[in-house]
Amino acid sequence: MNAVRSILKSYMHVFFSGIGGTAIGPLALIAKQAGFEVSGSDKQNSQYIEYLRAHGIDNIHLDQSRRAIAAQHEAQPIDWFVYTSALTLENPDAPELLYCTEQGIKTSKRDEFLSHLLQTKGMKLLAIAGTHGKTTTTAMVIWLFQQIGLPISYSVGAKIPFGEMGHFESSAEYFIYEADEFDRNFLAFEPHLSIISGVSWDHHEIFPTREDYQAAFREFISQSQQTFVWQEDADYLGLTSNPTITILNSDQTEIKELHLAGLYNRLDAWAAVSAVRAIAKTELRQLIDHINRFPGLSRRMEKIAPGLYSDYAHTPEKIRGGMSVATEMAAETGQKVIVIYEPLTNRRQHYMLNDYRDCFSGATKVYWTNSYLAREDPSQRIIPPEELISHLADPSVAVSAKLDAELKSRIEEHLAAGDMVVAMAGGGGGSLDDWLRKEFGT
Repeated sequence: MNAVRSILKSYMHVFFSGIGGTAIGPLALIAKQAGFEVSGSDKQNSQYIEYLRAHGIDNIHLDQSRRAIAAQHEAQPIDWFVYTSALTLENPDAPELLYCTEQGIKTSKRDEFLSHLLQTKGMKLLAIAGTHGKTTTTAMVIWLFQQIGLPISYSVGAKIPFGEMGHFESSAEYFIYEADEFDRNFLAFEPHLSIISGVSWDHHEIFPTREDYQAAFREFISQSQQTFVWQEDADYLGLTSNPTITILNSDQTEIKELHLAGLYNRLDAWAAVSAVRAIAKTELRQLIDHINRFPGLSRRMEKIAPGLYSDYAHTPEKIRGGMSVATEMAAETGQKVIVIYEPLTNRRQHYMLNDYRDCFSGATKVYWTNSYLAREDPSQRIIPPEELISHLADPSVAVSAKLDAELKSRIEEHLAAGDMVVAMAGGGGGSLDDWLRKEFGT
Protein backbone atom coordinates (compact mmCIF):
# COMPACT_ATOMS: atom_id res chain seq x y z
CA MET A 1 0.00 0.00 0.00
CA ASN A 2 2.86 2.39 0.81
CA ALA A 3 4.34 1.77 -2.65
CA VAL A 4 1.01 2.49 -4.33
CA ARG A 5 0.55 5.72 -2.40
CA SER A 6 4.10 6.76 -3.36
CA ILE A 7 3.43 6.37 -7.09
CA LEU A 8 0.21 8.39 -6.85
CA LYS A 9 1.87 11.33 -5.11
CA SER A 10 2.44 14.39 -7.27
CA TYR A 11 5.76 14.89 -5.45
CA MET A 12 8.16 11.97 -5.37
CA HIS A 13 11.64 11.51 -3.95
CA VAL A 14 13.63 8.98 -5.96
CA PHE A 15 16.91 7.60 -4.63
CA PHE A 16 19.28 6.15 -7.25
CA SER A 17 21.79 3.57 -6.03
CA GLY A 18 24.86 3.36 -8.28
CA ILE A 19 24.11 6.88 -9.51
CA GLY A 20 27.57 7.22 -11.05
CA GLY A 21 26.85 4.47 -13.60
CA THR A 22 26.48 5.26 -17.29
CA ALA A 23 22.85 4.09 -17.26
CA ILE A 24 21.66 5.20 -13.82
CA GLY A 25 23.33 8.64 -14.01
CA PRO A 26 21.43 9.87 -17.09
CA LEU A 27 18.18 8.49 -15.68
CA ALA A 28 18.75 10.51 -12.50
CA LEU A 29 19.20 13.65 -14.62
CA ILE A 30 15.98 12.89 -16.49
CA ALA A 31 14.09 12.35 -13.24
CA LYS A 32 15.27 15.70 -11.89
CA GLN A 33 14.28 17.50 -15.11
CA ALA A 34 10.88 15.76 -15.05
CA GLY A 35 10.17 17.21 -11.61
CA PHE A 36 11.24 14.46 -9.19
CA GLU A 37 13.34 15.07 -6.11
CA VAL A 38 16.58 13.15 -6.72
CA SER A 39 19.31 11.80 -4.46
CA GLY A 40 21.66 8.84 -4.73
CA SER A 41 24.72 6.90 -3.72
CA ASP A 42 27.76 5.15 -5.16
CA LYS A 43 30.82 3.26 -3.98
CA GLN A 44 33.34 5.83 -5.15
CA ASN A 45 33.70 9.22 -6.73
CA SER A 46 34.10 9.45 -10.51
CA GLN A 47 33.89 11.86 -13.42
CA TYR A 48 30.20 10.92 -13.77
CA ILE A 49 29.49 11.78 -10.14
CA GLU A 50 31.16 15.17 -10.63
CA TYR A 51 29.17 15.63 -13.83
CA LEU A 52 25.90 15.05 -11.96
CA ARG A 53 26.87 17.40 -9.16
CA ALA A 54 27.71 20.08 -11.71
CA HIS A 55 24.21 19.64 -13.14
CA GLY A 56 22.32 20.16 -9.91
CA ILE A 57 22.22 16.69 -8.35
CA ASP A 58 24.35 17.38 -5.30
CA ASN A 59 22.67 15.07 -2.78
CA ILE A 60 24.99 12.14 -3.54
CA HIS A 61 26.58 9.96 -0.87
CA LEU A 62 29.78 7.97 -1.44
CA ASP A 63 28.55 5.52 1.14
CA GLN A 64 26.15 2.64 0.48
CA SER A 65 25.72 1.54 4.07
CA ARG A 66 22.46 1.01 5.94
CA ARG A 67 23.34 3.92 8.22
CA ALA A 68 23.76 6.34 5.32
CA ILE A 69 20.47 5.58 3.56
CA ALA A 70 18.60 5.52 6.87
CA ALA A 71 19.90 9.03 7.58
CA GLN A 72 18.77 10.16 4.13
CA HIS A 73 15.31 8.63 4.59
CA GLU A 74 15.00 10.26 8.01
CA ALA A 75 15.95 13.68 6.62
CA GLN A 76 13.78 13.39 3.51
CA PRO A 77 11.55 10.32 3.09
CA ILE A 78 12.39 8.19 0.03
CA ASP A 79 9.45 7.10 -2.14
CA TRP A 80 11.24 4.99 -4.75
CA PHE A 81 14.62 3.25 -4.53
CA VAL A 82 16.04 2.64 -8.02
CA TYR A 83 19.12 0.44 -8.22
CA THR A 84 21.64 -0.65 -10.81
CA SER A 85 21.56 -4.29 -11.90
CA ALA A 86 25.06 -4.72 -10.50
CA LEU A 87 23.79 -4.17 -6.96
CA THR A 88 21.99 -7.48 -6.52
CA LEU A 89 24.53 -9.37 -8.64
CA GLU A 90 27.39 -8.25 -6.42
CA ASN A 91 25.46 -8.53 -3.15
CA PRO A 92 21.86 -9.86 -2.97
CA ASP A 93 21.79 -8.64 0.64
CA ALA A 94 22.93 -5.10 -0.16
CA PRO A 95 22.33 -2.91 2.95
CA GLU A 96 20.47 -0.18 1.05
CA LEU A 97 18.09 -2.63 -0.61
CA LEU A 98 17.38 -4.51 2.63
CA TYR A 99 16.68 -1.27 4.46
CA CYS A 100 14.26 0.01 1.80
CA THR A 101 12.45 -3.33 1.68
CA GLU A 102 12.04 -3.31 5.45
CA GLN A 103 10.74 0.27 5.37
CA GLY A 104 8.13 -0.49 2.70
CA ILE A 105 9.83 1.79 0.18
CA LYS A 106 9.17 0.86 -3.44
CA THR A 107 12.29 -0.74 -4.99
CA SER A 108 13.04 -1.56 -8.61
CA LYS A 109 15.70 -1.62 -11.27
CA ARG A 110 15.88 1.34 -13.67
CA ASP A 111 13.67 -0.26 -16.33
CA GLU A 112 10.54 -0.13 -14.17
CA PHE A 113 11.08 3.52 -13.26
CA LEU A 114 11.68 4.52 -16.88
CA SER A 115 8.59 2.58 -17.99
CA HIS A 116 6.58 4.48 -15.39
CA LEU A 117 7.96 7.78 -16.66
CA LEU A 118 7.22 6.97 -20.32
CA GLN A 119 3.70 5.81 -19.52
CA THR A 120 2.79 8.83 -17.41
CA LYS A 121 4.23 11.26 -19.97
CA GLY A 122 2.76 9.45 -23.00
CA MET A 123 6.04 9.18 -24.91
CA LYS A 124 6.96 6.75 -27.70
CA LEU A 125 10.19 4.81 -27.17
CA LEU A 126 12.90 4.80 -29.81
CA ALA A 127 15.35 2.17 -28.53
CA ILE A 128 18.88 1.42 -29.70
CA ALA A 129 20.16 -2.02 -28.65
CA GLY A 130 23.19 -4.12 -29.53
CA THR A 131 26.38 -5.62 -28.19
CA HIS A 132 28.48 -2.92 -29.78
CA GLY A 133 27.81 0.46 -31.35
CA LYS A 134 24.65 1.29 -29.40
CA THR A 135 26.05 4.31 -27.53
CA THR A 136 27.42 5.89 -30.71
CA THR A 137 24.24 5.12 -32.64
CA THR A 138 22.10 6.55 -29.83
CA ALA A 139 24.15 9.75 -29.83
CA MET A 140 23.81 9.99 -33.62
CA VAL A 141 20.02 9.64 -33.45
CA ILE A 142 19.90 12.38 -30.80
CA TRP A 143 22.08 14.60 -32.99
CA LEU A 144 19.87 14.10 -36.03
CA PHE A 145 16.68 14.90 -34.14
CA GLN A 146 18.31 18.08 -32.84
CA GLN A 147 19.45 19.12 -36.32
CA ILE A 148 15.99 18.73 -37.86
CA GLY A 149 14.39 20.59 -34.96
CA LEU A 150 12.22 17.89 -33.40
CA PRO A 151 11.95 17.99 -29.57
CA ILE A 152 13.14 14.83 -27.83
CA SER A 153 13.82 13.32 -24.47
CA TYR A 154 16.70 10.85 -24.24
CA SER A 155 19.20 8.84 -22.24
CA VAL A 156 22.69 8.01 -23.54
CA GLY A 157 25.54 6.27 -21.74
CA ALA A 158 28.29 8.80 -22.47
CA LYS A 159 28.91 12.53 -22.28
CA ILE A 160 28.08 14.30 -25.54
CA PRO A 161 29.20 17.80 -26.59
CA PHE A 162 25.75 18.75 -27.89
CA GLY A 163 23.63 18.00 -24.81
CA GLU A 164 23.43 16.32 -21.44
CA MET A 165 23.71 12.57 -20.90
CA GLY A 166 20.05 12.57 -19.95
CA HIS A 167 17.40 15.07 -21.03
CA PHE A 168 13.68 15.39 -20.46
CA GLU A 169 11.56 17.59 -22.71
CA SER A 170 7.87 17.71 -21.76
CA SER A 171 6.79 18.53 -25.34
CA ALA A 172 8.66 15.58 -26.89
CA GLU A 173 6.80 12.80 -28.66
CA TYR A 174 9.79 10.45 -28.63
CA PHE A 175 12.13 9.20 -25.92
CA ILE A 176 15.46 7.97 -27.34
CA TYR A 177 16.97 5.26 -25.17
CA GLU A 178 20.17 3.24 -25.17
CA ALA A 179 18.56 -0.11 -24.35
CA ASP A 180 21.09 -2.31 -22.58
CA GLU A 181 20.70 -6.09 -22.74
CA PHE A 182 22.62 -6.59 -19.48
CA ASP A 183 20.37 -8.28 -16.90
CA ARG A 184 17.76 -8.42 -19.70
CA ASN A 185 16.93 -4.76 -19.08
CA PHE A 186 15.76 -4.14 -22.64
CA LEU A 187 13.06 -6.81 -22.40
CA ALA A 188 11.04 -4.54 -20.09
CA PHE A 189 10.10 -2.30 -23.02
CA GLU A 190 7.88 -2.36 -26.10
CA PRO A 191 9.54 0.21 -28.38
CA HIS A 192 7.80 2.14 -31.11
CA LEU A 193 10.99 1.67 -33.14
CA SER A 194 14.25 -0.15 -32.46
CA ILE A 195 17.71 -0.13 -34.01
CA ILE A 196 19.98 -3.15 -33.56
CA SER A 197 23.53 -1.82 -33.91
CA GLY A 198 25.34 -5.17 -33.87
CA VAL A 199 25.06 -8.50 -32.07
CA SER A 200 27.71 -10.88 -30.73
CA TRP A 201 27.54 -12.96 -27.56
CA ASP A 202 28.30 -11.02 -24.37
CA HIS A 203 27.35 -10.78 -20.67
CA HIS A 204 27.95 -14.48 -20.18
CA GLU A 205 26.93 -14.41 -16.52
CA ILE A 206 23.42 -13.40 -17.64
CA PHE A 207 23.30 -15.41 -20.88
CA PRO A 208 25.15 -18.72 -20.25
CA THR A 209 24.96 -19.77 -23.91
CA ARG A 210 25.09 -18.04 -27.26
CA GLU A 211 21.58 -19.29 -27.91
CA ASP A 212 20.29 -17.58 -24.75
CA TYR A 213 21.75 -14.29 -25.97
CA GLN A 214 20.25 -14.66 -29.43
CA ALA A 215 16.85 -15.56 -27.99
CA ALA A 216 16.83 -12.41 -25.87
CA PHE A 217 17.44 -10.22 -28.93
CA ARG A 218 14.76 -12.03 -30.89
CA GLU A 219 12.33 -11.42 -28.02
CA PHE A 220 13.27 -7.74 -27.90
CA ILE A 221 12.69 -7.41 -31.64
CA SER A 222 9.32 -9.18 -31.37
CA GLN A 223 8.26 -6.56 -28.79
CA SER A 224 9.17 -3.67 -31.14
CA GLN A 225 6.67 -2.26 -33.58
CA GLN A 226 9.45 -1.60 -36.12
CA THR A 227 13.10 -2.72 -36.14
CA PHE A 228 16.12 -1.77 -38.24
CA VAL A 229 18.80 -4.48 -38.25
CA TRP A 230 21.90 -5.26 -40.31
CA GLN A 231 21.81 -8.25 -42.67
CA GLU A 232 24.61 -10.10 -40.86
CA ASP A 233 22.81 -9.67 -37.53
CA ALA A 234 19.52 -10.78 -39.08
CA ASP A 235 21.30 -13.91 -40.31
CA TYR A 236 22.89 -14.44 -36.89
CA LEU A 237 19.49 -14.16 -35.20
CA GLY A 238 17.61 -16.12 -37.86
CA LEU A 239 15.43 -13.16 -38.92
CA THR A 240 13.88 -12.41 -42.29
CA SER A 241 12.53 -9.16 -43.65
CA ASN A 242 8.84 -8.53 -42.96
CA PRO A 243 6.58 -5.50 -42.44
CA THR A 244 8.02 -4.96 -38.93
CA ILE A 245 11.71 -5.66 -39.74
CA THR A 246 13.81 -3.55 -42.10
CA ILE A 247 17.12 -5.20 -43.03
CA LEU A 248 20.04 -2.87 -43.76
CA ASN A 249 22.92 -3.79 -46.09
CA SER A 250 26.47 -2.55 -45.56
CA ASP A 251 27.00 -2.22 -49.33
CA GLN A 252 24.23 0.40 -49.61
CA THR A 253 25.45 3.00 -52.14
CA GLU A 254 24.58 5.99 -49.94
CA ILE A 255 26.97 4.82 -47.19
CA LYS A 256 29.80 5.99 -49.45
CA GLU A 257 28.48 9.53 -48.98
CA LEU A 258 29.20 9.37 -45.25
CA HIS A 259 32.55 10.93 -44.39
CA LEU A 260 33.01 9.97 -40.74
CA ALA A 261 36.28 8.24 -39.84
CA GLY A 262 36.00 4.48 -39.41
CA LEU A 263 33.84 1.93 -41.20
CA TYR A 264 31.90 1.06 -38.05
CA ASN A 265 31.12 4.73 -37.41
CA ARG A 266 29.77 5.01 -40.94
CA LEU A 267 27.59 1.93 -40.45
CA ASP A 268 26.26 3.30 -37.16
CA ALA A 269 25.55 6.57 -38.94
CA TRP A 270 23.60 4.86 -41.73
CA ALA A 271 21.45 2.96 -39.22
CA ALA A 272 20.70 6.25 -37.44
CA VAL A 273 19.89 8.03 -40.70
CA SER A 274 17.62 5.20 -41.86
CA ALA A 275 15.61 5.15 -38.62
CA VAL A 276 15.23 8.92 -38.29
CA ARG A 277 14.20 9.17 -41.93
CA ALA A 278 11.45 6.61 -41.30
CA ILE A 279 10.11 8.58 -38.34
CA ALA A 280 10.54 12.17 -39.49
CA LYS A 281 10.17 11.68 -43.28
CA THR A 282 13.11 14.04 -43.72
CA GLU A 283 14.86 14.19 -47.10
CA LEU A 284 17.81 11.76 -47.21
CA ARG A 285 20.34 14.29 -48.51
CA GLN A 286 19.60 16.58 -45.58
CA LEU A 287 20.13 13.79 -43.02
CA ILE A 288 23.42 12.76 -44.64
CA ASP A 289 24.65 16.35 -44.49
CA HIS A 290 23.71 16.52 -40.81
CA ILE A 291 25.36 13.22 -39.85
CA ASN A 292 28.58 14.17 -41.65
CA ARG A 293 28.86 17.01 -39.11
CA PHE A 294 28.41 14.68 -36.12
CA PRO A 295 30.84 15.96 -33.44
CA GLY A 296 31.45 12.66 -31.66
CA LEU A 297 31.10 11.78 -27.98
CA SER A 298 33.08 11.07 -24.85
CA ARG A 299 35.44 8.08 -24.88
CA ARG A 300 34.86 7.33 -28.55
CA MET A 301 38.23 8.28 -30.01
CA GLU A 302 38.20 11.28 -27.69
CA LYS A 303 41.36 13.38 -27.65
CA ILE A 304 42.76 13.63 -24.12
CA ALA A 305 46.00 15.36 -25.12
CA PRO A 306 47.79 16.01 -28.43
CA GLY A 307 48.28 12.57 -30.02
CA LEU A 308 46.57 10.73 -27.12
CA TYR A 309 43.03 9.33 -27.48
CA SER A 310 40.59 7.33 -25.35
CA ASP A 311 38.16 4.82 -26.83
CA TYR A 312 35.50 2.72 -25.09
CA ALA A 313 36.66 -0.55 -26.67
CA HIS A 314 36.71 -3.66 -24.49
CA THR A 315 35.58 -6.57 -26.69
CA PRO A 316 37.13 -7.81 -29.95
CA GLU A 317 34.27 -6.29 -32.00
CA LYS A 318 34.63 -2.91 -30.27
CA ILE A 319 38.42 -3.07 -30.64
CA ARG A 320 38.09 -3.67 -34.38
CA GLY A 321 35.74 -0.70 -34.57
CA GLY A 322 38.19 1.50 -32.68
CA MET A 323 41.09 0.31 -34.83
CA SER A 324 39.16 1.12 -38.01
CA VAL A 325 38.87 4.74 -36.85
CA ALA A 326 42.43 4.96 -35.53
CA THR A 327 44.09 3.52 -38.65
CA GLU A 328 42.12 5.81 -40.95
CA MET A 329 43.08 8.84 -38.87
CA ALA A 330 46.73 7.76 -38.67
CA ALA A 331 46.89 7.08 -42.42
CA GLU A 332 46.08 10.73 -43.10
CA THR A 333 48.95 11.93 -40.90
CA GLY A 334 51.46 9.14 -41.48
CA GLN A 335 51.54 8.19 -37.79
CA LYS A 336 52.11 4.83 -36.16
CA VAL A 337 49.23 3.54 -34.02
CA ILE A 338 50.14 2.55 -30.46
CA VAL A 339 47.45 0.89 -28.33
CA ILE A 340 47.11 0.62 -24.57
CA TYR A 341 44.45 -1.96 -23.76
CA GLU A 342 42.63 -2.69 -20.51
CA PRO A 343 40.13 -5.59 -20.71
CA LEU A 344 36.82 -4.99 -18.95
CA THR A 345 36.15 -7.75 -16.37
CA ASN A 346 38.07 -10.97 -15.93
CA ARG A 347 34.95 -13.11 -16.44
CA ARG A 348 34.63 -11.89 -20.03
CA GLN A 349 38.17 -13.00 -20.77
CA HIS A 350 37.32 -16.65 -20.09
CA TYR A 351 34.94 -16.52 -23.07
CA MET A 352 36.96 -14.21 -25.35
CA LEU A 353 40.40 -15.83 -25.33
CA ASN A 354 40.23 -17.08 -28.89
CA ASP A 355 38.41 -14.05 -30.29
CA TYR A 356 41.25 -11.56 -29.99
CA ARG A 357 43.51 -12.94 -32.73
CA ASP A 358 43.76 -10.11 -35.30
CA CYS A 359 41.61 -7.45 -33.60
CA PHE A 360 44.63 -5.14 -33.09
CA SER A 361 45.60 -5.35 -36.75
CA GLY A 362 47.24 -2.09 -37.77
CA ALA A 363 48.83 -1.39 -34.37
CA THR A 364 52.60 -1.10 -34.19
CA LYS A 365 52.64 -1.85 -30.47
CA VAL A 366 50.07 -2.93 -27.85
CA TYR A 367 50.57 -2.38 -24.11
CA TRP A 368 48.20 -4.86 -22.41
CA THR A 369 47.28 -4.03 -18.80
CA ASN A 370 45.50 -6.06 -16.12
CA SER A 371 41.75 -6.52 -16.50
CA TYR A 372 39.45 -3.99 -14.84
CA LEU A 373 37.55 -6.03 -12.27
CA ALA A 374 33.78 -5.64 -11.77
CA ARG A 375 30.94 -8.09 -11.01
CA GLU A 376 33.46 -10.94 -10.98
CA ASP A 377 32.90 -14.63 -10.32
CA PRO A 378 35.20 -15.38 -7.36
CA SER A 379 35.56 -18.98 -8.52
CA GLN A 380 37.27 -17.93 -11.77
CA ARG A 381 41.02 -17.46 -11.78
CA ILE A 382 42.35 -14.08 -12.92
CA ILE A 383 43.84 -14.48 -16.40
CA PRO A 384 47.10 -12.47 -16.63
CA PRO A 385 47.91 -10.23 -19.63
CA GLU A 386 50.68 -12.57 -20.79
CA GLU A 387 48.21 -15.41 -21.27
CA LEU A 388 45.71 -13.22 -23.10
CA ILE A 389 48.46 -11.90 -25.37
CA SER A 390 49.42 -15.46 -26.33
CA HIS A 391 46.07 -15.79 -28.11
CA LEU A 392 46.86 -13.03 -30.60
CA ALA A 393 47.73 -14.13 -34.13
CA ASP A 394 51.01 -12.23 -33.64
CA PRO A 395 51.81 -12.14 -29.89
CA SER A 396 55.07 -10.26 -30.55
CA VAL A 397 53.11 -7.02 -31.13
CA ALA A 398 52.03 -6.86 -27.45
CA VAL A 399 53.63 -6.64 -24.02
CA SER A 400 52.11 -6.68 -20.54
CA ALA A 401 52.04 -3.37 -18.67
CA LYS A 402 50.82 -1.75 -15.46
CA LEU A 403 49.32 1.68 -14.81
CA ASP A 404 52.54 3.07 -13.39
CA ALA A 405 55.41 5.46 -14.01
CA GLU A 406 57.03 3.11 -16.53
CA LEU A 407 53.92 3.04 -18.74
CA LYS A 408 53.59 6.80 -18.46
CA SER A 409 57.20 7.12 -19.63
CA ARG A 410 56.58 4.81 -22.61
CA ILE A 411 53.52 6.86 -23.59
CA GLU A 412 55.50 10.09 -23.37
CA GLU A 413 58.19 8.59 -25.61
CA HIS A 414 55.63 7.58 -28.23
CA LEU A 415 53.98 10.99 -28.17
CA ALA A 416 57.37 12.69 -28.49
CA ALA A 417 58.08 10.50 -31.53
CA GLY A 418 54.84 11.70 -33.14
CA ASP A 419 52.94 8.42 -32.74
CA MET A 420 49.17 8.19 -32.26
CA VAL A 421 48.46 6.59 -28.88
CA VAL A 422 45.00 5.10 -28.35
CA ALA A 423 43.79 3.85 -24.96
CA MET A 424 41.06 1.22 -25.18
CA ALA A 425 39.19 0.63 -21.93
CA GLY A 426 35.64 0.21 -20.69
CA GLY A 427 36.01 0.66 -16.94
CA GLY A 428 35.02 3.60 -14.75
CA GLY A 429 36.74 4.98 -11.67
CA GLY A 430 40.31 3.72 -11.35
CA SER A 431 40.37 2.46 -14.94
CA LEU A 432 42.98 3.08 -17.64
CA ASP A 433 40.84 5.95 -18.96
CA ASP A 434 40.64 7.51 -15.49
CA TRP A 435 44.40 7.11 -14.97
CA LEU A 436 45.24 8.70 -18.31
CA ARG A 437 43.05 11.74 -17.65
CA LYS A 438 44.81 12.29 -14.33
CA GLU A 439 48.30 11.85 -15.81
CA PHE A 440 47.85 13.59 -19.18
CA GLY A 441 44.63 15.62 -19.03
CA THR A 442 44.69 19.40 -19.03
